[in-house]
Amino acid sequence: MAKKPLGIDVLTAARERIAYTFDNFPRIYVSFSGGKDSSVMFHLVIDEAIKRNRKVGVLFVDWEAQYNATIEHITHMIDLYKDHIELYWITLPLLTTNAVSMYEPEWICWERGKEWVRELPRFSISNYGYFDFYTYGMTFEEFVPAFGQWYGKGKLTACFVGIRSDESLNRYRTIVRDKSKFEDKGFTTWMGKGAYNVYPIYDWKVQDIWVYNAKFNKPYNPIYDRMHQAGVSIHQMRICEPYGDEQRKGLWLYHILEPDTWGKLVARVNGANQGALYAKESGNILGNIKVSKPEGHTWESFAMLLLGSMPTTTSEHYKNKIAVYLKWYSDRGYSRGIPDYLQGDTGSQDMPSWRRICKVLLRNDYWCKGLCFSPTKSAAYDKYQKLMKRRRQQWGIFR
Repeated sequence: MAKKPLGIDVLTAARERIAYTFDNFPRIYVSFSGGKDSSVMFHLVIDEAIKRNRKVGVLFVDWEAQYNATIEHITHMIDLYKDHIELYWITLPLLTTNAVSMYEPEWICWERGKEWVRELPRFSISNYGYFDFYTYGMTFEEFVPAFGQWYGKGKLTACFVGIRSDESLNRYRTIVRDKSKFEDKGFTTWMGKGAYNVYPIYDWKVQDIWVYNAKFNKPYNPIYDRMHQAGVSIHQMRICEPYGDEQRKGLWLYHILEPDTWGKLVARVNGANQGALYAKESGNILGNIKVSKPEGHTWESFAMLLLGSMPTTTSEHYKNKIAVYLKWYSDRGYSRGIPDYLQGDTGSQDMPSWRRICKVLLRNDYWCKGLCFSPTKSAAYDKYQKLMKRRRQQWGIFR
C-alpha cells in the first residue's frame, strides 16, 4: 500500500488523532511498555488529558525479565503523571514463547515456585482474582483484548498503542491490514466488543522520536543512552521481554548494559546464554536468513531428523502444527504432497515447502508463525492436542 502525505508534520497529525480519540471515546487507556515510542505517545496522550481534565488508564504488562532502567523509567513516568492516570501494572503469570530452547519452548513470567528476576513492584496487580477474565498462565495475546473489554465496562473504548509502521513489516501490516476501523480512520483497528486500538504515531520515523524528546525536554528510558554507548544504532534499539522469536536478537546486550540483570536472566530460563551467543548468527544454528540441509538429505528427511532430535513434547507439538499445514495444502492442489523446496519459499510469502518447515523448526518458531499459524489459546490447548492426535490418525500424517 502506497504512503500518502497528509501535508502536515507528524507531531501535529499525532495530536489531532489523539484529540479526535478523546472526542469520540468515553473510555481511554494507554498500552505502555517503557520503550521510546510508547513513552512519547504517553506524553502526548497525557498532554491532551490534562487539557480536558480527564484521567486515562495505563496498562503496563511487566514481563519480570526486564532492564532495571526500564522499571525505573516507568516508575518515574507514573509519579510524574499520577494525578492524571489510573494505573494497571500487571505482574500476573502470563505464558509466552522462549525461542532460545527446545526443552523449555515456553515460559511463564512471575511463575509460582521460580526464583524471579526481580521482586514484585510495590503497586502492581498480582492478585489472581483481581480480573474476572484472568486464568493462570493465559497468554499475552489473550490477556490484552480481554483487559480492553474489562476496562471498557460496556462503553466505547480506545487503547492507545505506540507502534510505528517503519519499525518492522509486522507492525506495518498491523496498521494497514484490512480490518474493521472506527469511522474508517486508518490509524485505528477493531479489537472486539466496542474496543479499538489507536496508533497516533504510526507514521513517525525514529528520528522524530528523539527530536520530540530533545525539543520538549521529555523524560525517556535511559537504557537507550547505554545502548548508544554500546554501539547500537537508533534503528536497532528495542526493549521487550527478552526470549521471544525476534527479541532474542537483543539478549547479548543484557550482560553489557546490566550485568546483574543478565546473571538472573540466564538462571531464569533454559537457553538464554545460547541465545545471547548465536541469535545474531545466520544459518542453521537458529534458522536465521539462509538455511542448509545436511549432505545426503532432502528437506523433508531433514525435517524428520529435526523432529526426531527434539524432546517428545516439543516434537509432538510441531507435528500437530505441520500435520494441519500439510492437510490444508493437500486439499488445495497438493494431493501428492508439498514440494521439497521452491524459489523464494523461505520469504515472507507463504509458499508451501519442506524447506520452509525446516526453517520454522530451526528458528524454534514454537507457534509456527512462519507457517501462518497464530498461538493456540492456552485454555484450549489440552483439548487441541487430543483432537490433533485423532486427526493425525485419520489423515495418515505422523501416525
